Amino acid sequence: MGESVLLTGPAGAGKTYVLNQFIRIAKAEGKHVSVTATTGLAATHLGGTTIHAWSGIGIMDSLPHGFADHVSKGRREIIEKTDVLIIDEISMLHDYRLDMVDEACRLIRKKPDVPFGGIQIIMSGDFFQLPPINRDDSRAGGFVVYSNAWRDLDPTICYLQEQHRQDDEQLLEILNAMRSGDIRRRHAEMLMERGDVELPEGDLTELHTTNVNVDRINQAKLDQLEGDELTYAQSTTGGVNYVESLQRSVLAPAALKLKEGALVMAVKNAADRKYVNGSLGIVKDFDVLTNYPIVEFRSGRTMTMVPDTWELRDGDKKRASIMQIPLRLAWAITVHKSQGMTLDAARIDLSKAFVEGMGYVALSRVKNLNNLYLAGLNRMALRVSEDAMVINEQLLAKSEEDAERFAHLAKKAEKRASAPTPEPVKKKSGGGGAWSEKIAKMRETYPKAYMPWEKSDDSTLKQDFQNGATTKQLSKKLGRHEGSIVMRLQKHFGEDVATL
Repeated sequence: MGESVLLTGPAGAGKTYVLNQFIRIAKAEGKHVSVTATTGLAATHLGGTTIHAWSGIGIMDSLPHGFADHVSKGRREIIEKTDVLIIDEISMLHDYRLDMVDEACRLIRKKPDVPFGGIQIIMSGDFFQLPPINRDDSRAGGFVVYSNAWRDLDPTICYLQEQHRQDDEQLLEILNAMRSGDIRRRHAEMLMERGDVELPEGDLTELHTTNVNVDRINQAKLDQLEGDELTYAQSTTGGVNYVESLQRSVLAPAALKLKEGALVMAVKNAADRKYVNGSLGIVKDFDVLTNYPIVEFRSGRTMTMVPDTWELRDGDKKRASIMQIPLRLAWAITVHKSQGMTLDAARIDLSKAFVEGMGYVALSRVKNLNNLYLAGLNRMALRVSEDAMVINEQLLAKSEEDAERFAHLAKKAEKRASAPTPEPVKKKSGGGGAWSEKIAKMRETYPKAYMPWEKSDDSTLKQDFQNGATTKQLSKKLGRHEGSIVMRLQKHFGEDVATL
């Protein structure tokens, strides 16, 4: 209907699912949908870009005089063509930045008297999760509900309250108590009891509040495994700047290093739903023909993991893409990077939680209390923003008013739900074939592309590099892409290795 909306609700309520359905339907109706999020990581879950890049505001704290006159032609076209603007993880956007996006849209679309120049705005997020970060070197701000743009837009509130992740009354009680600022001693005791239980057999994902330990833990665990280490290098398309921007947001590493027995996590939802972002598994073997990892997931499914694609889209334009196997080592991950994931089980260390909402994000990743193993807890971990609690009460009240206003749509929904489900259009198979063709094409130039490194090749690489060979020369000699050569050199000589 063209209503601007805030889609909100607790972790696990299905916000991203609903958003994806809306995007699909809007695009099918021919609307130009710009998909953005406040962070690059959140944007990749939806196949979009950051709101800062989309609007052209970048890292500025205010729009400079003559902003619209200096916007590039491409940026202007995208903003002018947009019918619907999606902004995911809205809790992390400062109020003044939403005002800047509003002003930019009004100026560029030459509609100064209409919010966002007439674009339908769909915001999604939960104010109890990670808040806007105020840094010493930039302008301070609060949640977007305090912005002028919010007041002018007056969005309809769609508050999802069903729970599709947690299936445990105790954990739900703790999470709801955190949301209402009513954490009692019994809640803390329930959590602390999870620090005394014996860890289950096998590997377990650890959530940490900082990056410091995560990479070290994952590499140390991988090094402990016997057997050959296989490296999968990503392939990319698009300009260097766009690729670098997308790379910072993709959870799959540029060079994925695996061994048989490695604990891994899927970092994307499978199109056929056989695994989801956050599904855990063990590398059991490698495919004989392709060397792709064969993963046995905790769900019981065993799958050969083939490369998937992440795209950086700017309106309707595709700026960059990364193709990589959608896995990462999963012995450890940061709380920030876990946002949006559902974890089968986790060992969570919140002893260094440093921002309100961090504990809520971490604890709400698991389905029940029995799958949560607590390594540490501090006072901050149990806190949520007082602002968020006040905002939440207002949003709940407004959502009830809006539900009454649109009650007539319920009949349409019932009719749609009772109608026979249309037969899905079967897509032609061949996704795997397309990738096989891509590899075959690459191997015309690089005969050993995507093949495991042999000891003899490694010896040649190290010796020739130390004797002054360039990456171009090594690429030609070893039959591998220069990017793969660089990554292998970094493995042997460190990240700071100088390559030419």
